[in-house]
Amino acid sequence: MPGDQKKQQGLPNLQDILATGGRDAETRARLEELLRRLALQEDAGSSKQKEMDEHAFWRTQPVLNYDETAAEVGPIEPSVPVDQVSTKLTPLPKDFEWCELDMQDEKDANDLYEFLTRNYVEDDGGQFRFDYPLDFMKWALQPPGWRKDWLVGVRVTSTRRLVAFISAIPVHLRTYDKVTLMTEINFLNVHKKLRSKRLAPVMIKEITRRSHLQGIFQAVYTAGTVLPKPVSTCQYFHRSLNPKKLVECGFSRIPSNSTMSRMIKNYKVPDKTALHGFRAMQVKDVPAVRELLNRFLKRYDFAPQFESDDEVAHWILPHEKVVWSYVVEDAEGKITDMISFYSLPSTVIGNPKHSTLNAAYLFYYATDKGLPAEDNENDATTEAVLGKRLNDLVADALVMAKKLDFDVVNALRLMDNQTFLSSQKFGSGDGFLNYYVYNWRCPDVVEEKIGLVML
Repeated sequence: MPGDQKKQQGLPNLQDILATGGRDAETRARLEELLRRLALQEDAGSSKQKEMDEHAFWRTQPVLNYDETAAEVGPIEPSVPVDQVSTKLTPLPKDFEWCELDMQDEKDANDLYEFLTRNYVEDDGGQFRFDYPLDFMKWALQPPGWRKDWLVGVRVTSTRRLVAFISAIPVHLRTYDKVTLMTEINFLNVHKKLRSKRLAPVMIKEITRRSHLQGIFQAVYTAGTVLPKPVSTCQYFHRSLNPKKLVECGFSRIPSNSTMSRMIKNYKVPDKTALHGFRAMQVKDVPAVRELLNRFLKRYDFAPQFESDDEVAHWILPHEKVVWSYVVEDAEGKITDMISFYSLPSTVIGNPKHSTLNAAYLFYYATDKGLPAEDNENDATTEAVLGKRLNDLVADALVMAKKLDFDVVNALRLMDNQTFLSSQKFGSGDGFLNYYVYNWRCPDVVEEKIGLVML
């Protein structure tokens, strides 16, 4: 899930410093790296990382301690025969009961939407709250292999009101050279008034038990908070498409050395895409996109592996108002590139002018430009070719996002995003997302080698 939602405030960020443009690429890159390191230092100082003994729940779980280093990839605890896994529900406090959410049922789907809308992630200042539309939730929670009993809620027995939720979906995750079927845990949330009841650990125990019943003993998850122990930490970046609205919402500010008109000019994108053969992805492209994407994701040490065309059709093929995907088709009809982004709007709280911030999130991309032949390593020349191509792809994606009336495009510093964040005028935010694995030893992964994009 996205980490604690943050605005582009706090430290001076790249957007502020570079708002007037005119700096060469090398200078921009150096400034970006300096600001990123400062932000990481600030985040480390403010994250209030607990000592392991203070984690009453996590110290009992199969996760690494903060001071542990994994030398190899593999389980922390061995799997057990499924017939030895408890079939009894995890006990809940009095007056609460377990439920399963059926996203095909209108009432269940609406209950979940209303619950997340009122209780899910807000920024620290209470100005923005993620707003997960129903179509988005159905897309996020019903990929191939989804299970109703992995969409787990807690209701008040007397009123049937939904007060907690956690979900799991299957994912084949490659950590270095091992591909493992795991559950991807997301949307853990407890009603604001019930967080003192310590329901979150109970929710985690129950979804773990249900995963074990299916023979799956590892999981992957993300959080904005620091828990034992992150595999990697990635920073958020933001590319303004509607500077005026972002300033009026309090998401951005006008730099002291700039004006609104200069900001608008600086962040203007072209009216048309530039890559020849750039078009919306179609059903017929699914097999080629799957092959290209899986090959591209081998560049990374922590990445999904798409096992079927159905998975690519679900996650990557365009879904109206949810995810947009584009390919580049060459003169011979070969798919050489793909790029995608999804919509996750935020409610703007207490603003007299705007009620919704339309945000796009960069999703998966791939290209065969600059990729080495099998088993060969990239050199400086191929990396330069790759970087240029990704810049061209992202530039066209920004054109399409603007046409679709998005206000901002958000991205994490993972995959090869460092090749284009500065040149495409993404500003560094003060939000960070930590990646975790459960019951799995995994050596630390630098952010540029993270290839898993979680919603």
